[in-house]
Amino acid sequence: MNSFTFSSPDLSFDPAGVLEDYRLAAISRACSLLVRKEVFSGRAKFGIYGDGKEVCQIALARSMRPGDYISGYYRDQTIGAAIGDLTWPQYFAQLYGHPDIQFDPHSGGRQMNNHHATRWLDEEGKWLNQTTRYNTVAGISSTAGQIPRALGIAYASKMYRERADLKDHEALFSNKGQEVCFTTIGDASTSEGMFLECINAAGVLQIPIVFSVWDDGYGISVPIEFQTTKSSISKALAGYQRNEQEKGLEIIQVKAWDYPGLIAAYQRAANLARTEFVPCLVHVIECTQPQGHSASGSHERYKSTERLAWEQEADCNVLFREWVLAKNIATEEALKAIDEEASVLARKYQKEAFSSYMASVDVDKKAFLRIAKSLLESTNEPSLLQPIIDELNALPYPIFSDLVRAGRKTLRAFRFYQGPAVKLLRKWLDDLEKLNRRRFSSHQMSESDESPLLITGVKPAYEKEPVLVDGREILNKAFSQFLEDPRVFILGEDVGKIGDVNQTLAGLQDKFGPLKVTDTGIREVSIVGQGIGASMRGLRPIVEIQYLDYIFYPFPVLSDDWACLHYRTAGGQKAPMILRTRGHRLEGIWHSGSPMAVLINGLRGVHFCVPRNMTQAAGMYRTLLKGDDPGIVIECLNGYRLKEPMPSNLTEIEVPLGIPEILREGTDITIVTYGSMCRIVLEAAETLAGLGISVEVIDAQTLLPFDRHHSILASIQKTHRVIFADEDMPGGASAYMMQEVLDKQGAFTWLESPAVCIAATAHRPAYSSDGDYFSKPNAENVVDAVYEIMRESDPSTYPAIYF
Repeated sequence: MNSFTFSSPDLSFDPAGVLEDYRLAAISRACSLLVRKEVFSGRAKFGIYGDGKEVCQIALARSMRPGDYISGYYRDQTIGAAIGDLTWPQYFAQLYGHPDIQFDPHSGGRQMNNHHATRWLDEEGKWLNQTTRYNTVAGISSTAGQIPRALGIAYASKMYRERADLKDHEALFSNKGQEVCFTTIGDASTSEGMFLECINAAGVLQIPIVFSVWDDGYGISVPIEFQTTKSSISKALAGYQRNEQEKGLEIIQVKAWDYPGLIAAYQRAANLARTEFVPCLVHVIECTQPQGHSASGSHERYKSTERLAWEQEADCNVLFREWVLAKNIATEEALKAIDEEASVLARKYQKEAFSSYMASVDVDKKAFLRIAKSLLESTNEPSLLQPIIDELNALPYPIFSDLVRAGRKTLRAFRFYQGPAVKLLRKWLDDLEKLNRRRFSSHQMSESDESPLLITGVKPAYEKEPVLVDGREILNKAFSQFLEDPRVFILGEDVGKIGDVNQTLAGLQDKFGPLKVTDTGIREVSIVGQGIGASMRGLRPIVEIQYLDYIFYPFPVLSDDWACLHYRTAGGQKAPMILRTRGHRLEGIWHSGSPMAVLINGLRGVHFCVPRNMTQAAGMYRTLLKGDDPGIVIECLNGYRLKEPMPSNLTEIEVPLGIPEILREGTDITIVTYGSMCRIVLEAAETLAGLGISVEVIDAQTLLPFDRHHSILASIQKTHRVIFADEDMPGGASAYMMQEVLDKQGAFTWLESPAVCIAATAHRPAYSSDGDYFSKPNAENVVDAVYEIMRESDPSTYPAIYF
């Protein structure tokens, strides 16, 4: 099938360095083999490994410099070890899910093995220096999900290189833009739209990025002929190859077992990316997977006997060994000694990691057993306790949840006893559950002193007779101020030359330049990726998705990567990008969406701002920019040309997050709403006042966080009635608000009438003004809903109107 002829590049190889590479390949393989065994033994839940890719990953790592980045996927263990960003005990600690960053600094036990991340934040959540280290961007399981943010990491290098105004801000993040971002992907995942879109974007942007495709011929069980045109990603992308007349990508193909060819290929790619800003694609063919895709299956089920035999022959480690011997770099005996040492070390590191994990559990297990002994001595009820202890002791590898289960079972069994031992057990369980909440649920949002939740707010102030202007003018003036900060830039479709489709950015590209206010193609995934990656390198991008309905194009990137980054790295990385969009009222199925429930439930970890007007929007942007969390601002589509009074303190306004605002005080009923619905509810409240009904109107302002201090509860305690109104579909954000207030705030006991939700119809809004009226809640809907609630409690004062 192959003659296995090695390349002969014009390079010199240091024998000591070659043997170090061989040693690394050997131990990486030994660790991969152990992962599968640990899963089958029951000590680990799932395993995935980088066997068959060791040599190409070593070659990639050897082309990296301090300050460079790797945005890889779940097979890149050899890269991590080669650049010193992963130790083998850490590799196994992550396999077991050890929830201690001292053992798994990459994710604190939150991600499965081979999901690595450099800790870029100190214990206070402040940036550490990225320029002096090799940097791993937090791993992600979603296929191709690692590619968009890699685009942004490389784009930041371009910003730091080409913008002199960033010189004072680059100390922790860049050395004059010389950093390269390397990103890796399996060949089957190159079929994903994310990859193809970002390849195109890289060619357009001309940024220092090197794409590596590990091509082993399969996507789990599906062969490449069903995956890729011409069964080759480099052939399929040949049109992107640069030439003397046109910019594009440099496409390089090399074999996974060809050590000298790989070293030469990656040196060339890294040099082109670093010095000339030429994006490169390195297509690594003839990779193998000695153990198949993962520990969840066997590749013998779908690979032919011939293919399996060839994979043994083409194993990169085996052929690397042959090359070393052929070049007389080492003897057979020396290599055998390295192989044997690798197996011993791998087992040592595995045992060390597992012992450390079990020891951390054992501390709490021993504490439980001491309390159980005291409980038994004080109650003399072995029949209640002994089965629980026996069940716990029978577990070969107990984990923290087993201890919590045992504690809860014991408290239930001894519910009629209230002695000191029971109280001690309650305290032990409470302390353990608090600790486990910290272990498994911390850092969803920033815990630093830069958290936007610490901003108390500055309200708008007005002259005695303020000037009325279009809402878009208020935003334009606010954005002009934000852009004075060199770190802030705005990116999106039509934002530059025409000043965005609603003119809120009119004239700002002329004022600040095209690298501060940047037009992009119609490619939402890569736009978001540019923003996420750049924000991970100290910049503060405001990324625009032109209409809210289009947010579903990049939604997997926003949900799987951006929203959970801080959480899944246990506070090790952050991406404080702001996503700007507009939605709610307009005309048309694809321009009037308000899918709030989808977004707030898919983007936990992001502040979700829903301003009612452009003054509020400006204050929300300022709050987010002063903080270090990611955020979304959804502007009202029908508000840009509505008149608003120009605040005299526009450059100071800050809207606190999670603090609702009472827009109209009332005594009979509370209506909670947000966004464009505020105007509709206020109109309805005016009508209802004429009917003798006093409505308190509350603007939630943000959905995440939502009413942090329970001010809505205070309103309900006064009115005893409540409606939650918005223009999401039934069961959406109105139901979410109802749950927040009734369940979490305990407002149910204060209600004299059932709580009511007002939402849009259960379909997308029909076109035209009539479509808007009949598809979304209108003022008459709100009036009738309120009137019916009041009529039910006092029919004589409020007689039936329509029947």
